[in-house]
Amino acid sequence: MTAKNLNIQDFLNQDEKKDLLRILTAGSVDDGKSTLIGRLMFDSKMIYEDQLAALERDSKRIGHAGEDIDYALLLDGLKAEREQGITIDVAYRYFSTNKRKFIIADTPGHEQYTRNMVTGASTANLAIILIDATKGVITQTRRHTFLVSLLGIKHVVLAVNKMDLVKFDQKIFDDICEDYKNFVAQLDIPDVNFIPLSALKGDNVVEPSAHMPWYKGKCMLDFLENVHISSDRNFDDMRYPVQYVLKPDNNFRGFSARVASGIIRKGETVMVLPSKKTSKVKSITTYDGELDEAFPPQSVTVTLEDEIDISRGDMLVYPDNLPRVERHFESMLVWMDEKPMDPTTHFIIKHANHNTKARIDKIQYKVDVNTMAKSNIEFFNLNEIGRVVLTTNKPLYFDPYKKNKATGAFVLIDPMTHNTVAVGMIIDKLSSDNLPSRITEDEREQIRQGIGLVPTEQYEKRYNQKGATIWVTGLHGSGKNEVAFSLEKQLFEMGATVVLLDGSSVRSGLSKELDYSPTDRAEHLRRVAEVARILNDQGIITICSFISPDKEIRKQVAKIIGEDRFHLCYLQADLDFCKNNKAEFYNQENLSYVPGIDIQFDEPENAALQLLATDNSRNAELIIEYCREKGIFPL
Repeated sequence: MTAKNLNIQDFLNQDEKKDLLRILTAGSVDDGKSTLIGRLMFDSKMIYEDQLAALERDSKRIGHAGEDIDYALLLDGLKAEREQGITIDVAYRYFSTNKRKFIIADTPGHEQYTRNMVTGASTANLAIILIDATKGVITQTRRHTFLVSLLGIKHVVLAVNKMDLVKFDQKIFDDICEDYKNFVAQLDIPDVNFIPLSALKGDNVVEPSAHMPWYKGKCMLDFLENVHISSDRNFDDMRYPVQYVLKPDNNFRGFSARVASGIIRKGETVMVLPSKKTSKVKSITTYDGELDEAFPPQSVTVTLEDEIDISRGDMLVYPDNLPRVERHFESMLVWMDEKPMDPTTHFIIKHANHNTKARIDKIQYKVDVNTMAKSNIEFFNLNEIGRVVLTTNKPLYFDPYKKNKATGAFVLIDPMTHNTVAVGMIIDKLSSDNLPSRITEDEREQIRQGIGLVPTEQYEKRYNQKGATIWVTGLHGSGKNEVAFSLEKQLFEMGATVVLLDGSSVRSGLSKELDYSPTDRAEHLRRVAEVARILNDQGIITICSFISPDKEIRKQVAKIIGEDRFHLCYLQADLDFCKNNKAEFYNQENLSYVPGIDIQFDEPENAALQLLATDNSRNAELIIEYCREKGIFPL
């Protein structure tokens, strides 16, 4: 069919069948990324007349190309970008030729915009890394190449730009290529190509350059139109992560998703993870009708011959080709949040269509993206990259990222802000020798000494409080329990982690065999003190409501708990008030061992707080204010 009789529908059908190439451009400031893309669009006739007129006008007003048209203005859309002549945000541009469609991501070259480059590179098939011929291979070149390798881009074009400024010298081009080859040899990039060009002048961009007869390779557009990428996809390992259960009526139940990798075929036996139940594929349905097979990146709906419980996040695979099913794995991580990483946070991990909780158990090392040097750190800051060990609440079904991008990539989401804080590329499952649950020799020694493995600082950070004991004392009927229970409720509502111990509860269990004699009372309070100490060691606020009449016993209790963590609150009330408040107790016959009656009650002389029983409604609030002033809660 000739162009003359090609109607619009035929043209659209033909255009739809064109292959799509996603391109990433990267380079240092002023290497000419935006200029190259603008030139590609201009020379391939993808700029409309009004755009061209505006470009010519803007080039004279704010351009950085002298008397020439500044093609970078086609992409530098932000005001700050145009004023400085640099790229800050990722700019996506679409254009097509007779052979192929292209989506180009123009990414910033500055180190502080590493996360922007990672975003642009996440879907790219090919990377164009620009080098200024007058500068050669520099630190930014190595950084961008490392990121390209990290993200699994298999095709790289080293575009040596500004050859016009070095008089199209072949030796300079060859020296740059040799220098780059020596560096890239240590990275996993299978296909590296080199093209000398001048983006501003148009040499080797769309047409071969007359100024470089010594270069026998393809020009940039010719290379981009013909580079082979279809084999980059994984067609061996069938992975179908269910996104949506489609049930429009009682007669149809399908499972919709995009095929992540491999080929799913009608009639084949598939296994559902995590249940491991099997069935056969009954049909593969699309909007245009049924298919016999589906492959990436098609989105289809699959039905099975058997009724199996399947929900979003489950994965269909072939029984003889299973992914890793693990909770512990190693990954390369790129931190993308402006807020530094909190090692105690339990993040939401989004992997394929599966969400669960995850924590970062260990940072193996941080990689300096400029020098490739490794270093030990406690947490990540914005744009930092490193190797980590992660543990998830539920098992993930994954493949190593190098083998399968679709099932080897994930994002971490902050559970509070719901910001995407990091992206990760799974290396592999963790060997049993390196599982985070393994105990080191130093930790074994701590266990032998009865010392916990969680530092006090981590408890304080997690709970936003210090472990402390609020010991409320006073006579029978003074209102101790009313204060203690009210205090527990208010602290809990404020977000504190708190435990309440009172005389009746402890005597009904832990001290069940003890009576109220001075000796047994001392043992009873010793037990309470030991429990409070253990709870305080684990960062928990303990509220204790006990008469504890003997000042020497109170001193022993304070020593067991730790005098810096023991806070005595004395609820003052005379005996007449107590008898009126708790008449049913004091009216009993044959009372014995009752403080204030037949046993002395030593009024505390150095209590942290003196509270009035006659104004009991405010006492819980006074203790909370005391906790705030003493830095107990909140921190």
